Amino acid sequence: MLIRIVRMTFLPEERDNFLELFDESKEKIRHFKGCSHLELLEDYNDLNVFSTYSYWKDEAALNAYRHSELFAEVWANTKSKFAAKPVAFSSKKFIQVD
Repeated sequence: MLIRIVRMTFLPEERDNFLELFDESKEKIRHFKGCSHLELLEDYNDLNVFSTYSYWKDEAALNAYRHSELFAEVWANTKSKFAAKPVAFSSKKFIQVD
């Protein structure tokens, strides 16, 4: 499993527009082949910073999404709302303590 985290900082005037876009897109992204989990996290101290946290079957599944029409549409609309360059990275679970 691949865990993908994308941290995004939005222009204050675009915050609500981003949330509307996410709400319209979340089910399509979550049910894209290979995606098994999707969360939107809000920064604890900065209301204009959000992170997506998603689980993908593997890197091929994530890349299939990243090369899809859905991603092209969502990302084009999302990046126009940024106040800063996003930070994205992929990880895998190493140790889990319950």
